[in-house]
Amino acid sequence: MNAGESSIPPPDGPPAMLDSAALLGDAREVLIRHGAETYCLKLTRHDKLILTK
Repeated sequence: MNAGESSIPPPDGPPAMLDSAALLGDAREVLIRHGAETYCLKLTRHDKLILTK
C-alpha cells in the first residue's frame, strides 16, 4: 500500500446523516469511542458542537 492509500473502501453513496439529538439525547455531552481513542462531543450554551480528544 502506498502513502495516501487506504484499505477502507470508499462509500457507495452520500455519508450517513445523524441528528445531533440522536447522539446527545437530553445530555449536553457524550463520549464517543473510535478504536482505542475516546472523544468528547459537547453542546455549548450557544448551541454549537465541539468535538475534542
